[in-house]
Amino acid sequence: MQGQVFKIHSDFYYINSDNNEYECKIREVLKKQDKKILVGDIVEFDNGYITSIYPRKNYIPRPAVANVDQVVIVSAVKEPELDFLQLNRYIAFAEYYGLDIKLCFNKNDLSSDDTLIEKVFSIYEPLGYDIVFTSALEGFELDSFSEIMENKVSVLCGQSGVGKSSLINSLNPNFELRTKNVSEKTQRGTHTTRHCEIMKVSDTIKIIDTPGFSNLKFDFLLPIDVAKLFREFRPYLNTCKYQDCLHLHEDGCSILEKLDEISTARYSSYVAFVEEAKEYKERVKYQGKKTESRFKETHNKTAVKISANKRQGSRRTLKQDLYKEMNDE
Repeated sequence: MQGQVFKIHSDFYYINSDNNEYECKIREVLKKQDKKILVGDIVEFDNGYITSIYPRKNYIPRPAVANVDQVVIVSAVKEPELDFLQLNRYIAFAEYYGLDIKLCFNKNDLSSDDTLIEKVFSIYEPLGYDIVFTSALEGFELDSFSEIMENKVSVLCGQSGVGKSSLINSLNPNFELRTKNVSEKTQRGTHTTRHCEIMKVSDTIKIIDTPGFSNLKFDFLLPIDVAKLFREFRPYLNTCKYQDCLHLHEDGCSILEKLDEISTARYSSYVAFVEEAKEYKERVKYQGKKTESRFKETHNKTAVKISANKRQGSRRTLKQDLYKEMNDE
């Protein structure tokens, strides 16, 4: 049978197939092939065991989900205060994985100052991001929030305490996801969502609620690649005087010449991400990147390789070693 993994708990995988739910485990052969199954994966299963995994159209490693149509980045207008650095971090990660991006700013009822709203629209609307301001508490603009997720599988991500679970609860009264207030002392939320799970909000809307997280870093790519994650930089890439320009302080930099047209918050985030990427560059500078694969493909089948030190020598090699020992003696 074929179905989609909608929840993973311990060693059990919960699969939805034709509106029925099945609890399965993974075949040992898949474990040996180091096949990791994510929420959202399309799989084949039989007699309580997953036997194969279909190719993914996309995936995100953190939170670990696959086959999503879009990412809805949820931020709070207040409690916690809107953190543009963290927001730009989420956006850049979604850009890196080539996902469609929507921006939701929740808790609109906590602020009567339109300055922040105007700033958000001035920064992100020209970049082509769809924006919606909501209030899960007062039901403000929930129709607009629902509309951007129509006929899609959406993953909600954002810091703890911004109201992701509250938004889902407000869309469907049958859901009773745990919620918790932001700490007055730290102004940070606590993790109420413990795992990723695909939830069917309606016949046309599926949402993957994810735990809040804030430890994402750009310590996996080279500094020169960071600029590609910023839409406002793309028209000027490859037009700088130097090919390895990082757009920080170089002469003849096309992006530095356009700084008056780029948001200060966005450029500051770019500089911070480049510094993180520099750490990665230093780490791999003197390391060879080539590693031997643990697996080999033979006749469209994946098999585990035997390590070199465990491979049995050929008869010819064994004879040569034996003759060499005899001659030495």
